[in-house]
Amino acid sequence: MRHRRKGRVLGRSPSHQRALLRNLASALMLTERQTEAGEVGAPKVAGRIITTVAKAKEVRPLVERCITIAKRGLAAADKAREFGTSAERDSAAWKQWRQGDQWQKWAHAMSPAVAARRRVIQLLGDKQAARIVFEKIAPRFVDRPGGYTRILKLATPRLGDAGPRAVLEFVGADVAAGRSAAPRVEPARPART
Repeated sequence: MRHRRKGRVLGRSPSHQRALLRNLASALMLTERQTEAGEVGAPKVAGRIITTVAKAKEVRPLVERCITIAKRGLAAADKAREFGTSAERDSAAWKQWRQGDQWQKWAHAMSPAVAARRRVIQLLGDKQAARIVFEKIAPRFVDRPGGYTRILKLATPRLGDAGPRAVLEFVGADVAAGRSAAPRVEPARPART
């Protein structure tokens, strides 16, 4: 019996499960990056990946946790800005600021932001994905208390093993404007006769 054993095994060892969830979460974050027009492997739609329903339900808490941690880090960085300086590094004004107590206040206020960035890097295992979370995704959800992603089940199963598929995507500007664009569904293949 599985009493008090939460989560799905997904047919993998625990280390393989963690690696799978990290890869899915970072893949979702990396769809938001800037891509060239003809780049190989560029995402079709930013902020959206297609996976199985079970994997989507397992990776969703990890994605939401990363965004929440990033939001807290951004709030700490905003508080630290009042103690910062706009002087160029190694200039006389910067050295004077560095010797004063303003620098210590800035460093003390900035430490939660640094810790948040390190924690997101640890959870995702990808520095580029963590950078995208802090620069693009978390600022978009500053006023939202939670529920940053949604899972939409697709009608057509996966070819090969008929696994149920789902779209994991960020809620965002398209939701604020009214309705999001429906995911493109490939037409079903005709049955062989």
